Amino acid sequence: MKLKLIAAATLGAGLLSAAEAPERLEAAADALKEVMGIPDKSIPQDLLSRAQCIVIVPGLKKGAFIIGAKYGKGFVSCRRPGGVGWSAPGSIRVEGGSFGFQIGGTDTDAFMLVMNEKGMDRLLSTKFTLGGDASVAAGPVGRSTQAETDAALTAEILTWSRQRGLFAGVSLSGATLREDEDWNKDLYGKKITNRDIIMKGGVAAPKAAAALMTELNRYSSRK
Repeated sequence: MKLKLIAAATLGAGLLSAAEAPERLEAAADALKEVMGIPDKSIPQDLLSRAQCIVIVPGLKKGAFIIGAKYGKGFVSCRRPGGVGWSAPGSIRVEGGSFGFQIGGTDTDAFMLVMNEKGMDRLLSTKFTLGGDASVAAGPVGRSTQAETDAALTAEILTWSRQRGLFAGVSLSGATLREDEDWNKDLYGKKITNRDIIMKGGVAAPKAAAALMTELNRYSSRK
């Protein structure tokens, strides 16, 4: 028990001293750019074009084998009204769940596509669990809809992870997502919810999100 507590404290301390929100926004932009630049191994662009929202969690942490803890912070952006362009990003925390590539002590970039408004509504709630409150499936990898599976056509949320150059669809079942009020306040200079950021018009993205918005807007059209 003491070993578990020490390991958990070590993991938590590392996360508390990790890069602040602006730097994590840059990391999210880099992660998306790198994944979408992998020849024939990216998130299918047809799926991204149809997605309602995207979640990017760069550098998701996995703790030591003795506790198996996972924790990360990232961002969510959803389609603007009319389906063209992306909203300013809201901040989220991800805890627990099975993230694939089970290698102790390494970082994993996690990606999620929310495919419909029902999934978006769950995502913008205070807290929800993948595979419990929302149906989730491993996302297909490839350039076109030829890579799609039956699960990809029916799940509310599709998920992928990347670790040490490997990129694949994985089920993040059991992971809990909740908004991060502190990071939203840091980024927007006031207390604001993800729902307000994404659903209310006129919320401008912070300067720190410029690179991420540039990458997202490469895929701004919706089918």
